[in-house]
Amino acid sequence: MHYRLALPVLAACFAGGAFAQTKWDLPAAYPAGNFHTENLQAFANDVEKASGGKLKIQVHANASLFKANEIKRAVQSGQAAIGELLLANFENENPIYGADGIPFLASSYPEAKKLAAAQKPVLDRLLAAQGMKLLYTVAWPPQGIYTNKELTSVADMRGLKWRAYSPATAKIAELVGAQPVTIQAAELPQALATGVVNSYMSSGSTGYDSKTYESIKYWYDTQAWLPKNAIIVNQKAFDALDKPTQAAVLKAAADAEKRGWALSEEKNEWYKKALTDKGMKIMKPSTKLVADMKQVGTIMLADWQKKAGADGTAVIDAFQKK
Repeated sequence: MHYRLALPVLAACFAGGAFAQTKWDLPAAYPAGNFHTENLQAFANDVEKASGGKLKIQVHANASLFKANEIKRAVQSGQAAIGELLLANFENENPIYGADGIPFLASSYPEAKKLAAAQKPVLDRLLAAQGMKLLYTVAWPPQGIYTNKELTSVADMRGLKWRAYSPATAKIAELVGAQPVTIQAAELPQALATGVVNSYMSSGSTGYDSKTYESIKYWYDTQAWLPKNAIIVNQKAFDALDKPTQAAVLKAAADAEKRGWALSEEKNEWYKKALTDKGMKIMKPSTKLVADMKQVGTIMLADWQKKAGADGTAVIDAFQKK
């Protein structure tokens, strides 16, 4: 039996009277077949096995328990003990969350890993102040532009109905003259099918999951940035576990991070092929389009650094160190 309580540990039951089993709900925003969700399920399985069944984590995919933008608050308040969120979605709360949404700051897997390492100490501090703990992060594949027409420069993007899912993607729309429409991942297929949006920036993964190829025929492989999903846990829920179970969670998280990054890189090429097989044209962006988008990135980085203050300077300095 499950009880919805405003407590970190959502439910506990006795298995054969031998030991108390703690159950955690883990809300996630992406489909069950997405590599992030599959990695989450493997993490949950590892935790249950390593804890000898003392901790069971139930993954709720595709925003079925909480919407994407509600998950952080759910974990913070204890409505869910643990959750997955896209860090860049929370840039308005604190600019540090949006460091990996700045176009062309980190546009390869090695650079994204370096940025994640630079961002982590500040993220740890931010989350701790809100009663949460960062368990691990995994990057999405590099971001490109989905559009219903060919693009040669940013000028061609004016007037596009642009899906915005984070402050950074909304800012891009503003800078290129597109019309931003806020659409979360679970709502994207319908928004595309009904023409609410006809363009957006995301990875091959999102394009495949949302069947974007049914509505849009072009994807420009700009490799603009690699945003990260983060798995966060309510600190009180974590502290309530015994030491061996805490160790099992941390070990499973470290394994999931390593596995997740490798999966992301491996799936990047798979998604491109899958989209091509579905009739989408994977386009190499023109020199002019890349130059224009890098200019957008330069403006956004300067704007972000002003907002992020000393913490932002610390992240960028750590990232740019050789």
